[in-house]
Amino acid sequence: MELIEQFLLYMQSGGYVMWPLAVMVLVLWYALGYRFHTLKRGSGASVRNLVRKFTQGIRTEPNGLIDGAVFEAIKIVKLHGADKNTRKYVDDFFNKYIQELKRYKTTIKSIVIVAPLVGLLGTVSGMIETFDSLASAELFSQSGGIAGGISQALFTTQLGLVVAVPGLIFGRILDKKASNMELDLEQIKDILCSEGIMNEI
Repeated sequence: MELIEQFLLYMQSGGYVMWPLAVMVLVLWYALGYRFHTLKRGSGASVRNLVRKFTQGIRTEPNGLIDGAVFEAIKIVKLHGADKNTRKYVDDFFNKYIQELKRYKTTIKSIVIVAPLVGLLGTVSGMIETFDSLASAELFSQSGGIAGGISQALFTTQLGLVVAVPGLIFGRILDKKASNMELDLEQIKDILCSEGIMNEI
């Protein structure tokens, strides 16, 4: 109960800007968690070894995005054989994997950009309140005046940075991982749609 009261006091001290920032925190970490969970490659084997393993009929349950992509792509190649349109079929099928790799990427980037600006808005509002108090009797009031204005300015800046900095760092890490996995998908298509592999399958 005491923690809730402290949280509400903290939010109140920062003014109206704190609640949008709090929502951004929740959305950001949900998006990061979703991408972290989705961007599981699977086994540590190279794409070529994965293709060889699945084409040789080794029974392995795919446990990640790349493993699943290889497994499903082999099914498509087996179905269509050496058809000249096989690569197109694989391309069309891989679109869902590409979309999954990019899901919430824009959301994370938007929050990382917007959060500091919203924090800056709170800072400006706090400074306006501080200067307004100089012309009134509310010099050191806990809920207003100079004390309240400075609290609002500092708390909103702090929370804006708390949202943006981790989002920027972890977002970049996940983006790099997603880019590598996109390259893996391209390599899968190149290997599976080569004439030699088609004949083996």
